Amino acid sequence: MEANTRSTGRLPAAFLTPGSSSFVDFLGAHQPDMLPGNRTLPAVKGAVELPHGTTIVAAAFPGGVVLAGDRRATMGNVIAQRDIEKVFPADEYSAVGIAGTAGLAVEMVKLFQLELEHYEKIEGATLSLEGKANRLSTMIRGNLGMALQGLAVVPLFAGYDTDREKGRIFSYDVTGGRSEEHGFAATGSGSVFARGSMKKLYKPDLTESQATTLVVQALYDAADDDSATGGPDLGRRIYPIITVITDEGFRKLTEAESSEIVRAVHERRLELPDGPRAELL
Repeated sequence: MEANTRSTGRLPAAFLTPGSSSFVDFLGAHQPDMLPGNRTLPAVKGAVELPHGTTIVAAAFPGGVVLAGDRRATMGNVIAQRDIEKVFPADEYSAVGIAGTAGLAVEMVKLFQLELEHYEKIEGATLSLEGKANRLSTMIRGNLGMALQGLAVVPLFAGYDTDREKGRIFSYDVTGGRSEEHGFAATGSGSVFARGSMKKLYKPDLTESQATTLVVQALYDAADDDSATGGPDLGRRIYPIITVITDEGFRKLTEAESSEIVRAVHERRLELPDGPRAELL
């Protein structure tokens, strides 16, 4: 839907009609074919390999939450991209990590960012963290048709709850089912191994520094056992995307900060190659 103002100088009526504060609802009413889940897929014979993103991990600590992801995208048994970004800010106090069909997932995140911005402009207030998690759940449910055809998107949502004054983590299934995770969470093909790693190392009283080290440890362990998860690549200087969300808002660690954490973990793991220990935090 385009706002062509050249001929009349006025916006189309759809833009001026009162309605829902949800941009997804607005788009569904006036241009439904633009929603990712409503697109008609071309008829093809046999399976089509598409780039997929994999492991996303999150860990809460007093004062906030850390959300991180590896950088590998796979296409069957081929590495499609080594440095893809899978963690994005949703707004000032929340972030989304994507796992699943990479192209569709990135498009859904952009739509989610626009959804939150649209709500704030219409209502004059930001959604609560619970409300943001519910909106994302609705969007994932709208993609169910695509998911049943193999184009699933299963994100991890995390943010700082300004009302409760703490970091919170939400996980989803392909139907949009939402669950709040306590302490830590992981999604994607390497999530089983990452979750096992965090289960051994997580403590409720972690500092921010320890939490960032924890998620890197978890991604290392996931990469050890899951070929679709890319471990830190010191040779190519490809490091995990690490984000921290506190009462000061969303912050993405710089490459220098990420590399410092990765190198410290790498050096310690040379001494204990079979896996992390609590003292490595």
